[in-house]
Amino acid sequence: MSSCSESLDLEDDGWEDVEPDVENSQVVDLFGHDVFDDVDAMLENCKISHDFDLPKVRKQLGVKALHKSSVSGARFLTIVSGLNFFETIKLINYIRYEVMHGNSKPDTSSKFIFDDPTFLKPVLQDDPLLYSFDDDQQDDGSVREGDEAEIHNSDLQPSLNHGEIVPLATQLHQTRQELDSLRMFVGRLDWDKEKKLSECDQTSLDIDAGEQAKDRDLDYFTSYSYNEIHETMLKDTIRTDAYRDFIYENKHIFEGKVVLDVGCGTGILSMFCARAGAKKVIAVDNSDIIHKASENIFKNGFGETIVCLRGKIEEIKIPAAKVDIIVSEWMGYCLLYEAMLDSVLWARDRYLNTQGLMVPSHTKLYIAPLTDPDYVTEHISYWRSVYGFDMTSMLANIYDDALVRNLEPAALAAAPAPFIEFALCDTTKEQLTFSGLPFMMELQTDIDALDGFVIWFDTFFCSSRNDLVPLRVQAGDWTQNREARKAFTTGPGAPDTHWHQGILLINRSKHHAQALKKGQIIQGQIGYQAPANNKRELEIRVVWEVTGTCEKGAQKWLMR
Repeated sequence: MSSCSESLDLEDDGWEDVEPDVENSQVVDLFGHDVFDDVDAMLENCKISHDFDLPKVRKQLGVKALHKSSVSGARFLTIVSGLNFFETIKLINYIRYEVMHGNSKPDTSSKFIFDDPTFLKPVLQDDPLLYSFDDDQQDDGSVREGDEAEIHNSDLQPSLNHGEIVPLATQLHQTRQELDSLRMFVGRLDWDKEKKLSECDQTSLDIDAGEQAKDRDLDYFTSYSYNEIHETMLKDTIRTDAYRDFIYENKHIFEGKVVLDVGCGTGILSMFCARAGAKKVIAVDNSDIIHKASENIFKNGFGETIVCLRGKIEEIKIPAAKVDIIVSEWMGYCLLYEAMLDSVLWARDRYLNTQGLMVPSHTKLYIAPLTDPDYVTEHISYWRSVYGFDMTSMLANIYDDALVRNLEPAALAAAPAPFIEFALCDTTKEQLTFSGLPFMMELQTDIDALDGFVIWFDTFFCSSRNDLVPLRVQAGDWTQNREARKAFTTGPGAPDTHWHQGILLINRSKHHAQALKKGQIIQGQIGYQAPANNKRELEIRVVWEVTGTCEKGAQKWLMR
């Protein structure tokens, strides 16, 4: 740092008061859509029409800070009272953001309310108001250079055009985010090394289970902050078209209604609902994607209808006592991976009207026997000789994980058996953990071995909470000859979705395989539960036997 300090040229050349580089730029009202010829006219209107004095608020919220000024050719360091330039940018963008989302009187009682680097990004493109304030506008006192005062070179800024500062501020924000991520990573390494193991008197790295759970939740929400996962979901046309078609073809259900979108992502479902005539849509997401969703919504003209909120649905307060419809794309691999349905059900119990609608309304899980020797060879036998090398060490625990792949119908040895259905209007959180659910399937062909099981789900959209979906009815049957009905499947043979199917390979080092005949019955039980150390993961347990044979076993798999 010292070398940088010594290299600074403190002569007058290159240092001057920053003057606004904005001339005759029209300014949009801070609290509305009116346009003014200059900033002064807009600020005067704020005082008269909205009882808001921006320069006064800026001064009242500030704290003393060092600032450079030039007076009569001499160099001074001015001690000013008021928000600095970047804090003022945050204040202006905060007000515009709140007004855009329906809050006509944003709370400006403390600068900590808008102390979020996100507000460094302009809400309005090329907003002249952002470039109309500098830190020299207040003159509470000054200290001549050399007087006793703690002065840092960071308080001196070279002359920059104001139009150049916002991009620099955005870059600074990104750098700070990266630094925060690094600090978080290092913080996780600050383990408590003083606690001792109860059984083996030695120092342990003891990480609090509660903190671990928070970290995993943070990782979960962070994973939805990036474009790639949302691009994958949006390009899954089976998924996205089903929501769009149901909403657009049932506009009479959405018109004039209040809708809650839980886990809104990019805002696509919220915009479907708004376009279908919803009176208000409340879009909630706990990842950084909410900022892009807000921009998407504003750019598409839905800023007056859709309100975006950042946070867990269980922890925030939405601007509605009750809602008429809850829409959410909560489904995970094997349906319940990631445990998002827990939050949707919480939102239903807290906010949904007694006759309100859940979209989608029903889901159904299926299991089928797998016989696919080529897949087993590709995934298991492959490691026995890789370019002529023995890599069987890679087989350790290879059967412990549930896999996600897309299979052809020929890989199924029997018709699927449904083992549970969720009617979202009355399913409880407790029902999402289950064990011992029975299934039975008749083999439709001779097979050399039962290689495992395949799991997938169907999703149904009903226009009334009183509609029923019979247990044996599959998605294709449900929509056949009924245009008003919408449903889709993630099973083999149907158009592929980003969920694919869950594959549970049987560990043949523990369960000896044998050939099976057409007509033999596979029966068993299946259970789902979240591991104690991570509620976002999914543990699946299957017990099975084939009648009249020695083929039987029990195994569990982890989806992670």
